[in-house]
Amino acid sequence: MNNLVALCAVGAEKILGNEIKLLGYKLVGNAPGRVFFTGDDDALFRSNLCLRTADRVYLEMARYHAEDFDQLFDGVYQVAWQDFLKKDSKVVVDKVRTYKSRLNSEHAVQGIVQKAIYKKLGDVWRMSSLPESGEQSDIRVFITEDEAQICLDLSGLPLHKRGYRTDGGVAPLRETTASVMLQLMLWRRKTPLHDPFCGSGTLPIEACLYAHNVAPGFGRRFALENLPIFNANRAHEIKCAEAEKIRTDVECRITGTDIDPSAIQRARTNAEHACVMAGRALQMIGSDARIERLDFDISDFKDLHAPYEKGLIICNPPYGERLGEEEQAKELYRSMSSLFTDFPNWEIGVITSNKHFQECIAHYASTLKDLKAGNLDTTFYMYNGTEKEKKGRSGGSGGAKGEWNRKPARNKFNSNRGKKEWR
Repeated sequence: MNNLVALCAVGAEKILGNEIKLLGYKLVGNAPGRVFFTGDDDALFRSNLCLRTADRVYLEMARYHAEDFDQLFDGVYQVAWQDFLKKDSKVVVDKVRTYKSRLNSEHAVQGIVQKAIYKKLGDVWRMSSLPESGEQSDIRVFITEDEAQICLDLSGLPLHKRGYRTDGGVAPLRETTASVMLQLMLWRRKTPLHDPFCGSGTLPIEACLYAHNVAPGFGRRFALENLPIFNANRAHEIKCAEAEKIRTDVECRITGTDIDPSAIQRARTNAEHACVMAGRALQMIGSDARIERLDFDISDFKDLHAPYEKGLIICNPPYGERLGEEEQAKELYRSMSSLFTDFPNWEIGVITSNKHFQECIAHYASTLKDLKAGNLDTTFYMYNGTEKEKKGRSGGSGGAKGEWNRKPARNKFNSNRGKKEWR
């Protein structure tokens, strides 16, 4: 069995842990932003291919006590690196994280670990220097209370880079964060879902992949594929097995709107790439089935109302972090209070780093979840309907089934004229 480490946004450890258990692997612990688990050799590839909320997956090479640099060096040297790296590999200790440990100089730890790896490889292969002309292999080091954990990166590019998004626009939401949000809202494929600030389409696209059981890693390669331990034939078999799980017979009502026409164009393009990715996966098993394309349209969120009695609004509105934009964001959040009237009986989930969100929208969330991805601290505000009842905002059955109906535009349509329909 292999010891593996999956990274995620701080606050998403439980969600990622549930994913790992559903894949059939055993959880052995967690730390902020990390989940530890064990798995067979298939897990090295399958976890990268299938995990929606993981940012990276590492293979743990060693774990041992290290109070000084000699102990650190010796522990790294003991690893059979020659079985995991090629003679032309370029080894990079990309990051070091220390916590309550005697060894707390990240730069010094990087140097010692890299020196130990090259020393071991040089001794085994009887080479005074290594060419470093091949693919890069990244090593990450965690030292917690004097316990060193040496990890080999199996992912390469962060796993939120699925391969379908060619243009994210300004400040796009990470695909992994979008998947965490969907899981936190306990969203199910039969529930209508709409993103009124869809931007490049990340939330609707991730919902679509989840609803159709499309593994998120079908459209990309992983660092594992450059290592001598990689079994290409077995990886192909795993891909085919996951392709068999794709469902094209499910009915989903997933939509997105944005006031910016260029954002809608990006969302449509990215969604098409994601559907093509799924189609190619299906072709691996001889199927010509297709996933139904998503609906995106240009609209101000204030011009929409619910076409179904119940559903989920989930979104990533502007945070107002740039200089001079905070007041604009606050005004936007105030106007977003109309969502509780225009989408009665719907659940609502909003992610933002702006601390004034609840104050501005004048509704206090049923549940709050802090999420930290990278250097950005965000909070996911979840409204399950209780607060709407307290404010007397329940009622309304929505528009006609199967259509998104726009409210009559102000100063353009009167109440006696037909609603504009978004199909």
